[in-house]
Amino acid sequence: MNKGRLEAFSDGVMAIIITIMVLEIKVPHGTEWRALVPLLPVFLSYVLSFIYIGIYWNNHHHMLHSAAKVNGSILWANLHLLFWLSLIPFATGWMGENSFAPAATALYGGILLLCSIAYWVLEQTIIRKNGKDSLLAKAIGQDLKGKLSPLLYLTGIALSFWSPWAANGVYVLVALMWLIPDRRIERVYEEE
Repeated sequence: MNKGRLEAFSDGVMAIIITIMVLEIKVPHGTEWRALVPLLPVFLSYVLSFIYIGIYWNNHHHMLHSAAKVNGSILWANLHLLFWLSLIPFATGWMGENSFAPAATALYGGILLLCSIAYWVLEQTIIRKNGKDSLLAKAIGQDLKGKLSPLLYLTGIALSFWSPWAANGVYVLVALMWLIPDRRIERVYEEE
């Protein structure tokens, strides 16, 4: 099965997710700079979510590039990931519109957690199809970042009810961990 169609579909969905998020930023009804102040939480949540979608897009590209073969299981695992990613605009909007309220911040973290689990499922499905000696299997190795991220999301979710700003700090920390593209796959290609 050709993976090009899978990549193109995934790219399109992620582009639509970003478009939906930016459309949620409403134009203020004032002409002074202070009219933008109420939009600050909406803008900050958008920036964080844009970065997250960018991280997923980049790493998803690298992961699919390393796959020699795809099958129906990979297609479904990919749809599973895209489903959770498609909920990011909703959580982003709710969190931004409500100035990082505890429940909204917890939901945001919950969706990020489910995205990370879905990414892991896709990664494992690709490895299962392509073998334990595949480029992806060699590249991810122990996958410390992949194991640490869900734990940090759980920490952020718990912190949401005590301090939403601390929770968002944890979400920013995870984004910073992943902001640099995953070079493990590129290194394995260079070694071969």
